[in-house]
Amino acid sequence: MDPLSRRLLELFEGLGRDVLDLVTLAARAGMDPESDALRAALDDLARRGFLRRGDLRDQFARTEEGRLALAGPRDVTLYTRPGCHLCDEAKHAMAPVLLEFGARLREVNIDLDPALHARYTNDVPVIFLGSRKVAKHRLDARQFRRQLEQIRF
Repeated sequence: MDPLSRRLLELFEGLGRDVLDLVTLAARAGMDPESDALRAALDDLARRGFLRRGDLRDQFARTEEGRLALAGPRDVTLYTRPGCHLCDEAKHAMAPVLLEFGARLREVNIDLDPALHARYTNDVPVIFLGSRKVAKHRLDARQFRRQLEQIRF
C-alpha cells in the first residue's frame, strides 16, 4: 500500500472515527481537498474495498477490510454475535494466550454491519490474527499459541 493511502486509512483509527469527510481527510493529511493525488488515493481505496462512499457527498467510511489492512501482527479480531456460545468459548480459550503474548483483542458484532453479517452469519466465531484469518467455528488454543509464537517483528 502506498504511503498516502496508508496515512489516509490511519486517520480513521487516529481520530477514532469510522466516517470522515474529504475536508477533514485533506487537512489531516496536509493536502488540498481538490488535490488529484488525494482524490486518486481515495478512489483507489474505495475500489479496493478499504473505504466506501458515505451517505453524504464527499464523505468516506472505512470498511472492516480497511481496518484489517492496518492491523498489526498481534491485533486479534473476533467476529462474533450476541448469544453465540462458540464465540464465548473461543474468547475464553484465547484470553490467557492474548495476555501471555500482549496481543490486543477487538470484538466485532457482525449483526451491526450488513456486509459482515452476510459474510459470516453461519461461521461465527471467525478469528483474525493481523489481517489473516486463523480460525472459524472453534479455536484450537494450542494452534493459536503457535501462530502467535511465529510472529516476527
